[in-house]
Amino acid sequence: MAKFGLGSSPLSKGHGINSLIPEARKVVEAKTSINEIKIEDIEVNPWQPRTHFDEEELNELSESIKKHGLIQPITLRKNGEKYQIIAGERRFRASKQAGLTVVPAYIREVEDDQMLVLALLENLKRSDLNPIEEAQSYLRLMEEGQLTQEGVAESIGKSRSFVANYLRLLNLPDEMQEGLRDKRITVGHARAILGIDDKEMQIEIYHQVVENNYSVRQVEELVYQYNNPVKAEDTEGENKEEEKKPAKKGKRTLDPIYEDMRTNLSKMFGAPVRFDCNSNGKGKITIPFASSEELERIMAVLDNNRQ
Repeated sequence: MAKFGLGSSPLSKGHGINSLIPEARKVVEAKTSINEIKIEDIEVNPWQPRTHFDEEELNELSESIKKHGLIQPITLRKNGEKYQIIAGERRFRASKQAGLTVVPAYIREVEDDQMLVLALLENLKRSDLNPIEEAQSYLRLMEEGQLTQEGVAESIGKSRSFVANYLRLLNLPDEMQEGLRDKRITVGHARAILGIDDKEMQIEIYHQVVENNYSVRQVEELVYQYNNPVKAEDTEGENKEEEKKPAKKGKRTLDPIYEDMRTNLSKMFGAPVRFDCNSNGKGKITIPFASSEELERIMAVLDNNRQ
């Protein structure tokens, strides 16, 4: 089998990825007889876009396989004396864990340069990828297939904005990407939080979402209030022109001691507190809230600290 390293690609034989998509779909949809293949003769797919396998789900599937056997065959291709997985690695792992020595499988004729596309299509068809794996797959199609976002979108039957929004998820801090993988937040939450550039504040809001089970709408409101502190205060009757003057002089970076204070206040109020400071050292503290209940909770914290 042809191998490729970091500097090469499974699409480097002169085939465009758009021409591979129809062929890959034919392979996915092909009807062939089912074969019994020894587990010891099966290798994983090096182009598998799925990187995370939930242990609990694997255990549940393994128990089901012990009782009922593997109902849905995996899909393989011949690879020398062995077989390589095209689709069904989770079923393969669970079958191995269940103690099976052979598994039912479809055998397909597939070239190296189709493997990434084929594995991606199969996983997307089965909704087997988490949002980060899906985003990483689109990035691989762009890098290894030398496609634009529009080209990827056209190839997989999605809009360009859909692909772009998924690719943006890869800009999130690692902790938030892990939260998406583990379903602690949704893509909607993540997209809303991406409306803030400050990575530390992204993490703070992420923690609030997880702890308080915020809806996407509540997160969007928090992000709006964070990005528009002047507008939020205008509703309390403050003078617009006075609010705009400090911004003309430019903001300065907070001293570390004030950053620590901001972090502590955020924890105390359970909300992403913001410090704004101009070059003269004047500024304001903003505590956004996403609902009347959230405001009441913040006020309760203030009342307790007055006592």
